[in-house]
Amino acid sequence: MAHAPRNSFLVPGVARYSRSNMYAKKALHKRQKKGVTAPAKQAAADKTVEVKGAKNGGKRVIPAEKAPRFYPAEDVPKPKASRKSPKTAALRKSITPGTVVILLAGRHQGKRVIALKQLDSGLLLVTGPFKVNGVPLRRVNQAYVIATSTKVDISGVKIDDKINDAYFSKKGDKQQKQFLEGEKKKAALPESKVADQKAVDKAILESVKKTPFLTSYLSSTFSLKKGQFPHAMKF
Repeated sequence: MAHAPRNSFLVPGVARYSRSNMYAKKALHKRQKKGVTAPAKQAAADKTVEVKGAKNGGKRVIPAEKAPRFYPAEDVPKPKASRKSPKTAALRKSITPGTVVILLAGRHQGKRVIALKQLDSGLLLVTGPFKVNGVPLRRVNQAYVIATSTKVDISGVKIDDKINDAYFSKKGDKQQKQFLEGEKKKAALPESKVADQKAVDKAILESVKKTPFLTSYLSSTFSLKKGQFPHAMKF
């Protein structure tokens, strides 16, 4: 009698047991995998033959590998020269310093924040303020925000020049070390960044409090309800 297969087909192409189940049934994890090392191949050497005749040199070297029949016209391929240079994305006309924008992505998705300026990388510098909705100073891509018609007067807000793209950069070696070591404790925020956050938010909060209901507007989260369409809404 023929041996019945361990895994049968329920329908053509669909097996009863999955690949992982068959791996466990056959106990393949207990079997030692023995690999056979392939014998080292000896490199073929050039062959020297004798050539008869007084004017033929007496010997001739025949290469082990025959030269290709075709060869590239240029020995070293050169990459195609590009005249394009990366440029900073132009800021949308609807976004100016003090414009309230709605974040569409990230951990603060749906929150309303205040745009401060555009950094050299083209990203927007925004803040909650932190005391109002918990959004700190951070960079966002203007492609993932909705500009509203609400504006806040931030003419009295002084933003230090040190708050730039390098201000938000993180050291990759430190992150990789924490990942490999499995450190779960979140590092405390430096006191200098806490002071910068308070200094920027202090002047903004004074301007926000002058407008009625603006604080509650910034603290609320944007969301769509049934029957609401963003393309038909005026923000």
